[in-house]
Amino acid sequence: MIGDNIKKFRKKKGLSQDKLARTADIPYTTLIKIESNIVKKPSVQNIAKIAKALDVSIEKLIEE
Repeated sequence: MIGDNIKKFRKKKGLSQDKLARTADIPYTTLIKIESNIVKKPSVQNIAKIAKALDVSIEKLIEE
């Protein structure tokens, strides 16, 4: 799931959830919900911001 992939790349980069949320310019609570798979289909805008902040492609984040 997308949330699991985000968490994996975030940890690989050594970023906290707070730091990633600030870098991606999205609300911290939104990132928590996406990473926890509460939000199963995050907006394209948020995925693009997170991908940019993690320096990975959108495709990598949405891979199954």
